[in-house]
Amino acid sequence: MTQNEKIKTNRSPHATIISYNGIYPKLTDSVFLADGARIIGDVIIEQNCSIWFNAIVRGDVNSIYIGKNTNIQDNSVVHCTYQKFATHIANDVSVGHLATIHGCKIERGCLIGMGAIIMDGAIIGEESIVGAGAIVTQGVTIPPRSLVLGSPAKVMRQVSDKEYEGVIATTLRYLEYAKGYNYSLSKKDF
Repeated sequence: MTQNEKIKTNRSPHATIISYNGIYPKLTDSVFLADGARIIGDVIIEQNCSIWFNAIVRGDVNSIYIGKNTNIQDNSVVHCTYQKFATHIANDVSVGHLATIHGCKIERGCLIGMGAIIMDGAIIGEESIVGAGAIVTQGVTIPPRSLVLGSPAKVMRQVSDKEYEGVIATTLRYLEYAKGYNYSLSKKDF
């Protein structure tokens, strides 16, 4: 490849992948990274995930796992807890803008609303919706298919089939959005 040749990639040249204490993040080739995304340390990100503008995934004091088809939207923070809680986000999860995910487990097919906070040791059961701005406090377990709202967050009711179709639609939309971004890089950008 000559210096002027262009290649297409799904990773912004302005995203950062950083080792911590000699541990490098592991990302599959299909992971989309937008401008300003930061991936640090002991992090595994599976196929077709997208990490959006200025989101931070910081595996410096424990490990972070992000499953297939999951999206971490703009300005969200995913972190873990020193010697206590790793963070595990399963497949097909949408984490809304400005959410904070900290030392917790989010099971398959959940939607975490914009500005929500999930604290250490919390478990969000599969196919649940955590509403915008909700705060799930330390150690709380949310049953599967729950609609969770408030601060502190409380289970309001079961998620309806129609609501869950919206969760699936969000995940599918973010898979498509990521495909729309093709960064053209020349050899000098590497």
